[in-house]
Amino acid sequence: MSSTQDERAFLALTQKISRMRGVSCESYKDKCLKRRLAVRMRARGVHTYDDYSRLLDEDTHEYQQLLDALTINVTKFYRNAETWHALVPYLSALWRAKRGRLRVWSAGCASGEEPYTIAVLLAEIAGGTSMDQASIDATDVDRLSLERTRQASYPESAFTEMPVELKRRYFTAEAPRQPAPAVRALVHILAHDLMREPPPHAPYELIVCRNVVIYFERQAQERLFQVFVDSLAPGGILLLGKVETLFGPARERLTLVDPRERIYTKPA
Repeated sequence: MSSTQDERAFLALTQKISRMRGVSCESYKDKCLKRRLAVRMRARGVHTYDDYSRLLDEDTHEYQQLLDALTINVTKFYRNAETWHALVPYLSALWRAKRGRLRVWSAGCASGEEPYTIAVLLAEIAGGTSMDQASIDATDVDRLSLERTRQASYPESAFTEMPVELKRRYFTAEAPRQPAPAVRALVHILAHDLMREPPPHAPYELIVCRNVVIYFERQAQERLFQVFVDSLAPGGILLLGKVETLFGPARERLTLVDPRERIYTKPA
């Protein structure tokens, strides 16, 4: 197959996936999308995009396997611990200013380690006071990942970066470990497509979206950054991944307070 034919077949396949499963393939970088498709094509023993398209017609369960490959996230509790340590002073100040009335969005939450990490931080900041007015929206497009978040049952390997005292205080004693009821109650799990749907419950005091935006094309990134800024309450915080940089009009509306950890604040 010529390169032109191959590109046409790739375009036809991605349009089909978007149409059949509502995945915003056009927002992904082509390089990333082709790499993830190649994983599934090798796994199923097919060698062309046309062959894989026919396979999807014959085996509709393959769509879920593909979606898992497209949305794969490597995550742990307290991943990149220095980032969470850097966030705590800003989050503590917000907690005091809002008297515990905090709404948080963990966008692209994968299997739930991130929103439950945030819940642990809030529990520490609250120091035993009521957390009834705080909530965390944990969203992802991958329904299998969301089911794992709902089950909230994690192997010991998921805790290698979390301080031991926090693991002991907020999770069950034996693996698979589960979060304490007070932590779990903070997290509300929602299916949500970042590129197609409005934020679930804006405005938010904190939006965390780490290592998700990097996979999207620049135009999609810029559009998503605008959504985040619009969804932040005055004085709110945006936390991105370490390799992600805010740009475009959204950059002018936020203040970068920690360049290393990619922490931004919205002027009050």
